[in-house]
Amino acid sequence: MRAMFLRATALCALVAATPPATAQTRWPNGAKAAVVLTYDDALPSQLDHVVPALDAEGFKGTFFLANVQQAHVERWRGVAADGHELANHTIFHPCSKASYPADPRFVSEAYTPASMLREIEQQNVLLRALDGKTRHGLATPCGQSQAGGIDYLEDLRKANLVTYVRGVFYTPADARANVAKVDPMRLPARGFGEGAVAEDMIAFVEEAERGGGWAVLLFHGVGGDYLAVPDAEHRKFVAWLAAHRGEVWVTTLQGALDWAKANP
Repeated sequence: MRAMFLRATALCALVAATPPATAQTRWPNGAKAAVVLTYDDALPSQLDHVVPALDAEGFKGTFFLANVQQAHVERWRGVAADGHELANHTIFHPCSKASYPADPRFVSEAYTPASMLREIEQQNVLLRALDGKTRHGLATPCGQSQAGGIDYLEDLRKANLVTYVRGVFYTPADARANVAKVDPMRLPARGFGEGAVAEDMIAFVEEAERGGGWAVLLFHGVGGDYLAVPDAEHRKFVAWLAAHRGEVWVTTLQGALDWAKANP
């Protein structure tokens, strides 16, 4: 997973520069862009560092849960109760066997589209037990949407199991997107991992401000675990967002989609 994430992040950096564009989405209170902070894999560092940092500024993030540790179930229930979005990242996080060493039972080649959808459905049961909500979004493990070599996104769309699917890809056009018109089964995100600094994140948001669209950021560990952004850099970025509340709207992924749909 580390190698794939780093390759995707490098690609994002190559295409990040984009010229100014006309605003595409009418965000609340005249904000120039929406900012969505997403965190994958239900990592302890997110509970220890991310949630307190966001709560201190009144911001809400989107947390894609997979491999939830029993010891942290009540903490995740508390995160949901505080208004953060919990979302689906499957139960066992099945990626291709080339991504990173994994139990051969839980690589995507061992799945079929039908078994992948069953796992997503079962993870929804856990999420409902945590937050009481009947509908949730999904982030594909490793940004991959294949099971047994077959893309399952259209089957997932037809099954109506999730409200959206976030991937791991980004192009400059996303900064200029009319979010009301994006395909909810193929949502972008730009990953930030080891070596990322607040200035990188700020530049990404400023690009979205110029475009009038949105900036969806993807993190794993923060101040610990893996693919970790330093806690100090994450906090610096959150402080910058707080200082620019009049320019950017920080919201959950479901919140951004719901607003854009209601205000096309």
